[in-house]
Amino acid sequence: MKQKIDIATWNRKEHFEFFSKFEEPFFGTTIQFDCTKAYHKAKELGVSFFVYYLHKTIVAVNKIENFRYRIENNNVYLFDKINASATILRDDKTFGFSEIEYDENLAIFIKNYTNEAIRVQNTTGLFTKEYNENIIHFSALPWVNFTSISHSRNFSIPDSCPKFSFGKMTDENGVKKIPMAVYVHHGLIDGYHLGLFFEEFERLMNE
Repeated sequence: MKQKIDIATWNRKEHFEFFSKFEEPFFGTTIQFDCTKAYHKAKELGVSFFVYYLHKTIVAVNKIENFRYRIENNNVYLFDKINASATILRDDKTFGFSEIEYDENLAIFIKNYTNEAIRVQNTTGLFTKEYNENIIHFSALPWVNFTSISHSRNFSIPDSCPKFSFGKMTDENGVKKIPMAVYVHHGLIDGYHLGLFFEEFERLMNE
């Protein structure tokens, strides 16, 4: 379900129109996140840490209204629910794009992830289905402890989906940290909303 935003009366009208004219309307940042408590919680539950922080990411996304805005044919829509399109690695070291249905319940989300991962691993190529707009783009680089990251972009194709990347987890004196990069469309999301996301993500990871 989605609701069309009346841009003419929207308080973000000027922001949306200004940034939407940019060749590159996305901005982002990278943080080193203390994931010690979340890592131990995932292990206690017997859950993949990747799936655990993917779930916390998508829960936080769904809590922040601005992260649920998407642009379609120059119109802005507010979606009721946002799913996760994560890159799924295959045995031959290629990957495919997925679409994992969101659920706030971790156990249900794990089932959704497992079913989708199996489906993608049994396909070839990047695009394994028709994808909806109500997604985030999500990737992990567990081999690289990055301090910044850039994304491949085709500027001729309209894009308004937030992009999340996680890097290699490090451990120093028992404190585990992981780099997390977030890129968002400035016509829909400002630094204030990015801050709200980080606050909510941190709260969820430290539950």
